[in-house]
Amino acid sequence: MTTAYLPGFGNHLSTEAVPGALPIGRNSPQKPPFGLYAEQLSGTAFTAPRAENRRSWLYRLRPSAEHPPFVRYDGAPRFSPATVAGPLAPNRLRWDPIAASPAGTDLIDGMTTMLANGDPAHLEGVALHLYAATRDMAERVFVNADGEMLFVPQEGRLELLTELGRVEVSPGQIALVPRGVRFRALLPDGAARGYVCENYGAMFRLPDLGPIGANGLANPRDFETPVAWFEDRDACVEVIQKYLGHLWRTELRHSPLDVVAWHGNLAPWRYDLARFNTINTVSFDHPDPSIFTVLTSPSDVHGRANADFVIFPPRWMVAEGTFRPPWFHRNVMSEAMGLITGAYDAKAEGFSPGGLSLHNMLSGHGPDKATWEAASNAALQPHKITGTMAFMLESCWPYRPTDFAQAHAQPDYDECWADFPKAILP
Repeated sequence: MTTAYLPGFGNHLSTEAVPGALPIGRNSPQKPPFGLYAEQLSGTAFTAPRAENRRSWLYRLRPSAEHPPFVRYDGAPRFSPATVAGPLAPNRLRWDPIAASPAGTDLIDGMTTMLANGDPAHLEGVALHLYAATRDMAERVFVNADGEMLFVPQEGRLELLTELGRVEVSPGQIALVPRGVRFRALLPDGAARGYVCENYGAMFRLPDLGPIGANGLANPRDFETPVAWFEDRDACVEVIQKYLGHLWRTELRHSPLDVVAWHGNLAPWRYDLARFNTINTVSFDHPDPSIFTVLTSPSDVHGRANADFVIFPPRWMVAEGTFRPPWFHRNVMSEAMGLITGAYDAKAEGFSPGGLSLHNMLSGHGPDKATWEAASNAALQPHKITGTMAFMLESCWPYRPTDFAQAHAQPDYDECWADFPKAILP
């Protein structure tokens, strides 16, 4: 892995697995070195402003255009954006971790779509999936034409073999595979579980820091990109593609992970969440949770995100005269939250690692009664929250649960806010 990559406005990278494979001075020479094929992968429109334009030049053993027609793929029965039809109730929802997958289930067949909004055809919205895999993707690869995929492991490592190199990601780290990049997922620990945030909209990037200044939150130097790596293998390989919400398959007689060299600013990356520079109050009251934003996907409305990826990491709590857990609130944004490890500081019970919750726009939520009572009466000494990592995929669009999610939601989630005492006026 290399370092110093700026998500969203990436610096230009250059890497080759075979010395001399990268042409010098021309992106698409008449005859690339070693008979390789020059191919551009564009993550933005050709005419996007220079500062936002994302593309990489790939030099590969065969062009990616070489494949038979795609046909529908009937596997992965729970990997779908199909959501509950009809009126959407404004109910708060929460889910336990999904059951382990049967033996022999790879990452794609072990994917369960829980929440989605927007439409990949309109280039806006996000989906949130859970994965539970027990087998390597041995003779198949996956490519997502609908959106980029942000992997958030919760248990077990993933090794993502992509067209642009190998990325191993562990719980406590995140990894992103750009839209259109083919990859295979291996399981170094034999099994893996976690979350996938699929972004149909503008690519994730680092948020502006505004009055925070030049330093803080996620630092560009801590994002790692892979070096060039390739497979030169002539064997049958199944390609699964997600396109406009459906899965399609075709078969090649060679590995498509055959990029020998590449350069550009569109690439997979990995980030260690422990390197996030947390900002917090040192006097009183709460800063808004936007101070925990790792990545943002802007919408067409300035200051309103298509998606924000936010974390709640270990941190010191020192605010004076302040209710320290997340306060009661209603938000015009919709909040889907997952728990990677430990306990979340706004819930005493019922929210387990691998679980999920949803508070759609303007649904009242906040700490449960036990957390409220403890925090209201706590001696406010400096306190460090440790052993926890939660994340939130916040979106300006309301989420719709899938049929599976609707059928498996906890039946008693609302009860965690039952029986709060009424305030007594003088």
